[in-house]
Amino acid sequence: MDKNEQGPLAPIPVQALSLSLTRSAIKMLHSPTWRIDKVNAVHDLVICLTGRADYEVAGERVAMEPGSAMLIPAETRFVGRTTSSELYTGVAQHFTLDVFGRMDLISQMDIRRAVRLPRWEMLAPLVRHYRETVPLSSTTLPQHHMFMVFLTEFIDAAFLGWRQQQEASVDNPDALSLAVMVAASRIAADPLNDAIVETVLSSIPYNLDYFRRIFRRQVGLTPVKYQEFKRMERAMGLLAGGRSVKQTAAFVGYADSYYFSRMFKHYIGVSPAGYKAAERRHRDGHFPRGQEDGLVVYPLLARRQEEA
Repeated sequence: MDKNEQGPLAPIPVQALSLSLTRSAIKMLHSPTWRIDKVNAVHDLVICLTGRADYEVAGERVAMEPGSAMLIPAETRFVGRTTSSELYTGVAQHFTLDVFGRMDLISQMDIRRAVRLPRWEMLAPLVRHYRETVPLSSTTLPQHHMFMVFLTEFIDAAFLGWRQQQEASVDNPDALSLAVMVAASRIAADPLNDAIVETVLSSIPYNLDYFRRIFRRQVGLTPVKYQEFKRMERAMGLLAGGRSVKQTAAFVGYADSYYFSRMFKHYIGVSPAGYKAAERRHRDGHFPRGQEDGLVVYPLLARRQEEA
């Protein structure tokens, strides 16, 4: 299966997330004799630029080298030491990431302790710039924006799944909204899996009929329709990449290419052939009148929400 086109944070509305940098970033510059043994009250994302180090975090060994990023959860003891003759440098940023300003999002995820950032050649200059321009005490708006890029890249690479949610009261709107976002994220991550909706709903700690209504109210589509929409989004990428309508239909799970075309037009607002033609015109620099910026505004999800 192709790599997921959306990370776990993609279905979460921007206004629902609250990122706080609880102190200015630590400009790591550690000699071969450096050692550390401590506990932080908040989460800590560590990114290595040069050198190497070994950590033990909650009993798990982690080896850091250039391009590695490690998340140390809040209230977790960690021990670290340099393992190279070269200076161990990088950045360590203390942060919180909350949903609705009160619920820790990181604690809702199962994630790898450390990963090598996939697009390190692109990110390395930005991490160096982040380190060089970090203020001595306060945090800045550009710093927040840059760190969110690093954090998103780390989560996309390290994310394993959402943790099983506990029984929750229907009177708690924050917990319910989080459950909807988690469900939407799981569906968006695996839309070609015929059983994904059933699998997701089987772990929901709410009455299913009630949950489906709330899901439709917040997302604009029922879980099943949302999966269909995400399949059409995957189809858009395949069509733009040069695959035929028949090939695309088969890849996203439709044996009948004519039925796929009807579904595609229903959700996207244009036929697959029309979409391919529009993409071809855009590549040639031709845009419809009033759309000189190159963006064709298809109905997509907005139309489905208006009809909901």
